Amino acid sequence: MSDSLSALVLEVLRFRDERDWAQFHTPRQLAAALAIEAAELQEILLWKSDAEVRDLLSTPAGVERLAHEIADVLIFALLMADACRVDPTAAIREKLLDNATKYPINKSKGRATKYTDL
Repeated sequence: MSDSLSALVLEVLRFRDERDWAQFHTPRQLAAALAIEAAELQEILLWKSDAEVRDLLSTPAGVERLAHEIADVLIFALLMADACRVDPTAAIREKLLDNATKYPINKSKGRATKYTDL
């Protein structure tokens, strides 16, 4: 895990532990919390056109609102990784390598096609 990510994970764990919340942070509960937070992020954008999203992101309040939800998603993802003993940096790097195989540049550049259909 990179030093800055390790430090951030420690901050998240310290916050959790100061409140004695680890008892509630089972993988099952964290998966649910992560899905709920992702849904809250999605809810902000629900039924908005791309232009409306650009307008939202053109305001400090809009950026802050989205940033808070993105932070919630990332916090729960880091807590989930910790609960499952997954190094998030290693997992991301491994997934990028896997995706590079599934989505070679010459077949996938500029396309939103699933790897099974390339």
